[in-house]
Amino acid sequence: MTGDWRKEFFQAVDVTLDPVTAHPALILSEKNRRIIWGEKPQDLPEDPQRFYSLPCVLGHQVITSGRCYWEVEVGDSGAWDLGICRPHVTRKGRISIKPEDGFWAIRFYKDEYWALTSPETQLTLKEHPATVCIFLEYEEGRISFYNMTDKSHIHTLSQGSFDGPLRPFFRLWSSDSGHLTICPVSEAAQVPLC
Repeated sequence: MTGDWRKEFFQAVDVTLDPVTAHPALILSEKNRRIIWGEKPQDLPEDPQRFYSLPCVLGHQVITSGRCYWEVEVGDSGAWDLGICRPHVTRKGRISIKPEDGFWAIRFYKDEYWALTSPETQLTLKEHPATVCIFLEYEEGRISFYNMTDKSHIHTLSQGSFDGPLRPFFRLWSSDSGHLTICPVSEAAQVPLC
């Protein structure tokens, strides 16, 4: 294949972050595309949509069908989770980020990569990604992650089928995690994966 086959088979989604869902320690900037860890938790109004136990935030977009993708700059971020989740996942108390609880994600933590399955699956990457591309095939029940630095496949999580709406999911682990930035569609990498 030549050119950027993503445009032929997948629709780019212009993901922005939903501030109502953001944990109080997370600060959103750059038109709700960048997540950083604040010096101290913000004094935000109580909201049932907000994450309180884990420093997470959801994308505004609700996906119910089709094949789509978005890209996230992870750069030198020290610890993160990226993926999708059901809109009504648990936000307070004990939260398990795994498919049985409505999350399909990968993790970078302490220089190791993991697929958040049950049990977690350790992943081997040849090169640390500067940008991760997330491909969702809704009807097929698949979410795939690609390293845009070396154009390699990181992992695919297969559900069989999704039976409800999904939202992009992001997590920073701590103040030394750095930041995550969602690439606007117009600036998404123009380099093909193959």
